[in-house]
Amino acid sequence: MLDSDLFLVLGILVSAFAVPAVISAFADSRPPRAAALAVMIGGGLILFAMATKPGGYTPGQIPETFARIIARFLAR
Repeated sequence: MLDSDLFLVLGILVSAFAVPAVISAFADSRPPRAAALAVMIGGGLILFAMATKPGGYTPGQIPETFARIIARFLAR
């Protein structure tokens, strides 16, 4: 079974970690290839999560989703 909550959280984290890489690449005057790839992968995970969850997600559900995923991994 697909876990759309996990895909959403992973997509947000991958995209968030790519932002400093983009800024660093532009500051060093080099093309942000790896950062752009990470943004595309993160965006793809977010879109996949939105498409697989019936009704999608609202912005208010994102913190609850993070908490649920973290609680699931801490409970193991």
